[in-house]
Amino acid sequence: MNVMMLRQWHGYFGVFIAPSVLFFALTGSLQLFSLHEAHGGYRPAAIIERLSRLHKDQVITLPQRHEAPAPKPGASRESAPSVKPQKGPRPATLLLKIFFLLVAIQLVVSTGLGLWIAFTRNRDRRLTWALFLAGALAPLALIFA
Repeated sequence: MNVMMLRQWHGYFGVFIAPSVLFFALTGSLQLFSLHEAHGGYRPAAIIERLSRLHKDQVITLPQRHEAPAPKPGASRESAPSVKPQKGPRPATLLLKIFFLLVAIQLVVSTGLGLWIAFTRNRDRRLTWALFLAGALAPLALIFA
């Protein structure tokens, strides 16, 4: 297998997985700062919650969880160790989240550039479009199957 053929296959694989790479980079960046979860007065948009479930659990809706039964009166309780609430993330944790956000942004930019190269430099644009659409539609078909 020569280098040109290897480059061509790399381009085909890249176009096929590009929709998923973009999806995971974007939804993962929302999860870095817990924008998919309600906290305080913040309530995420329903679409963000659903995309997060898809990212984390590969489902759009989760089955309803049943509440744990209340303890019976007179039953002994084990005392849970006291945990000091944190006032916020440590500075190193915040810097790590910012770093991963920058990585996600660069992944989106790099994938976008790769798609631009694939669509403008490839001789067979029909194949490029077919691979891109297959990469976008295959997960959707599996989600709703």
